[in-house]
Amino acid sequence: MQEILRRIEVVTADITTLALDAIVNAANETLLGGGGVDGAIHRAAGPKLLEECRTIGGCPTGEARITAGYELPARFVIHTVGPVWRGGAAGESRLLGACYTESLRLARQNQIETLAFPAISTGVYGYPLDAATKIAVREVGAWLVANDVPVRVTFCCFRDADAAVYRACVAGLARLPG
Repeated sequence: MQEILRRIEVVTADITTLALDAIVNAANETLLGGGGVDGAIHRAAGPKLLEECRTIGGCPTGEARITAGYELPARFVIHTVGPVWRGGAAGESRLLGACYTESLRLARQNQIETLAFPAISTGVYGYPLDAATKIAVREVGAWLVANDVPVRVTFCCFRDADAAVYRACVAGLARLPG
């Protein structure tokens, strides 16, 4: 587990400023931009990102698509659509978990070795931060254990308080056997 922990970090930053192989966009199903992280990524990447996204035809909740990063410091953007929180009994946890595993699958397919995730679905989609963080860290940790690829994952939080929740959850991985 220590090897996995060395490949996960938590930062407080603007995800659009990270110079990594890829950043993950918490997108909506159209992939045509929106508010929050999605809007910030589209603004920072420039108009060519929107042009490419128009050719994709959208993305269902729980899936992911990849585009170039254009004017971002990241070479790629992996767009994933998280679930809207409906109280927890509408399959939200399964769909949110799939956002992470599908994004990592695309990273592996495209030889991406460094990528950053925002706190998917915790903004206007209303997913409770604590629950979403547990899913994010669990899914990323399990994927890294199951896949022998040199991927480094950054959880990028916009606020220090959110980063503290992520750090506590990642620290919990250290207590797991293995």
